[in-house]
Amino acid sequence: MQLEEFKHFPDTYIHRFEQESDTGLEMNLLQKYLFVPLDIFQKIQHNKNGEIKIANRLEAWLAFLCMDRPEEIIAIIEKYPDFKDLYSQIYDMCRNIEEVMAMFSKELLEMDRNTVQLMIDDMQKELDETKDELVGTKGKLDEAQGQLDETKGQLDETKGRLDETKGQLDEARNEVELLRRKLAELEGNR
Repeated sequence: MQLEEFKHFPDTYIHRFEQESDTGLEMNLLQKYLFVPLDIFQKIQHNKNGEIKIANRLEAWLAFLCMDRPEEIIAIIEKYPDFKDLYSQIYDMCRNIEEVMAMFSKELLEMDRNTVQLMIDDMQKELDETKDELVGTKGKLDEAQGQLDETKGQLDETKGRLDETKGQLDEARNEVELLRRKLAELEGNR
């Protein structure tokens, strides 16, 4: 789903989805979906006569996630004082940017380690697959070599028979030539 789809509902900022069977069978499935386009929520809040009206705790959480102007923050804290601690924590983190960067650096380092391990695992899997393919190819090559050796043996045997037949043919030619000479001598003596 693209974000543009939410723009078709400019007055709605909560969209609920559930899975449904194509046969009409009803089951209580665990997966339900809730989409909240915060930009539409902000527009709706800003259109209320310029003042922030948080109607319930859900709207307070949504405002906490997307609004950062001081008057908006004050409106949330006045209605729900427990949000003050959350804003204080965020404010402290923003003031101590080194701590935030250190936290991100640790997370990035861990992500890098995980990424490297994943890459190693993927490469090992590819290597194993390539090794299996090579073993299969070697088997086919060995089989082809065996067939080639067998064919060479048959060719050598056929060549031997051809050589033997050629030898017999040469002997027969020699005999024919000898008989021609004798025949010529006999005809000359008559």
